[in-house]
Amino acid sequence: MDFNEMANEFMDRAAMAAGIFNQLNQQETDFIVEQVYKAGLNNRISLAKMAAEETKLGRWQDKVIKNVTGSLAVYDDIRQMKTVGVIKDDVAAGITEIAQPLGPIFAIIPMTNPTSTTLFKILICLKTRNPIIISSHRRAMTCVRKAAEICYEAALKAGAPDDCIQVITDHSRDLTHAIMSHHKLALILATGGTGLVSAAYSSGNPTIGVGPGNVPVYIDKSADIAFAIQQIIKSKTFDNGTICASEQSIIIEEAIAEDIKKEMIRHKCYLLSEYEMKKVEKIAVVAGTLSMNPEIVGQPVQEIARMAGITIPEDTCLLVGQPGGIGPEHPLSGEILAPVLALYICKNYNEAINMCIDLNYLGGIGHTAAIYANDEKRIMEYAEVMNAGRVVVNTPSSQGAVGGIYNTLNVSFTLGCGSGGKNITTENVSAQHLINIKRVTRRRPNIKWQNLSNEMLFDEAVDADTLYKEFHKNS
Repeated sequence: MDFNEMANEFMDRAAMAAGIFNQLNQQETDFIVEQVYKAGLNNRISLAKMAAEETKLGRWQDKVIKNVTGSLAVYDDIRQMKTVGVIKDDVAAGITEIAQPLGPIFAIIPMTNPTSTTLFKILICLKTRNPIIISSHRRAMTCVRKAAEICYEAALKAGAPDDCIQVITDHSRDLTHAIMSHHKLALILATGGTGLVSAAYSSGNPTIGVGPGNVPVYIDKSADIAFAIQQIIKSKTFDNGTICASEQSIIIEEAIAEDIKKEMIRHKCYLLSEYEMKKVEKIAVVAGTLSMNPEIVGQPVQEIARMAGITIPEDTCLLVGQPGGIGPEHPLSGEILAPVLALYICKNYNEAINMCIDLNYLGGIGHTAAIYANDEKRIMEYAEVMNAGRVVVNTPSSQGAVGGIYNTLNVSFTLGCGSGGKNITTENVSAQHLINIKRVTRRRPNIKWQNLSNEMLFDEAVDADTLYKEFHKNS
């Protein structure tokens, strides 16, 4: 059987499931989602341990929290959302909005957050009555398949159609591309590396993708420094830094530099010497590029130090270097999903903000930016100049960007980066992005048009200002 035939089989089953799914009402749909979230949540620990063992990334204890987020928190976020039938009825405007499923969805799962992303994508697809076909990173195949099996069994028992959840076990590129470009596919949910996301966008099918993160964190002089450093460490060490919204660089002014360094040392950060930083840089990224070395992604800080050939205290939580610049010649200025941070000390506020902008544009346009400040003017100035879909304030960036823990953003493991990241949205992607909305519009004549006579419209002497005034007369 060739790859096109295999793709046809997956899609035919998904299309059949879509037809049955379309017949379910809101109550039936919600019952399925409830049972699936419970199944995922009940298996949060075993799935976390499987993910950590298989991928060799992060800490299983933190992956438990991710699984809770991907099941309980996601369910709570979408539980009351209307996704079937009439979802809005504006009598005054004469418009009724009706939700319709998109159809089969192809979900790409990264190895950094494998089981949690699987739970999340299954829940938002089932909530919107869309069958899902799952393809995972080859280093996360077993744990993703197990998570999907747990959800599928619960979904079937709750009344979901057969094949509402399918998993690809053949991870050849040819099969992936055949499914991504299949005419029966409705949408691709692409969470993963830049190459795979780009392939999804070029498939010819609608795609919701993500972009890379290179999150700058500005600590203002008005901030609570001790609190800021504690929160940054909490975020950057979470699952060994594997969340794409984790902090990559801290930017500060000279006036608070010594206080920042003292606080970092107090919290067991290791400040690299220039010689040590060069050694870390060599193993942090692929030589001559700003592409992170996959071998250090999600690794413990002691393992990274061993790989770099440096000795650090046993209780070290983060490695911190001062690159002194931005770009390929300064490897720590790029995204590194590991417990490694860059520190930039600037002369003044303007230089610091410009540094944040440069880091943002280096490789994280549209993703996330963070600021610690107690000066609202500084917060808004920073937010206005950063090209980011999310600006998290006095909040650990990893947990803050995902939403639902420290703020009211939609809980999501697919963070849109807008046009800057070549994405369609800057939002935290969730169930509301997986429905078509049909609008039934009733006759409601716009009385403003009655102010415009044909005589005026066809008179070249009547200019735009006059027509505008007439249009709005008596309104």
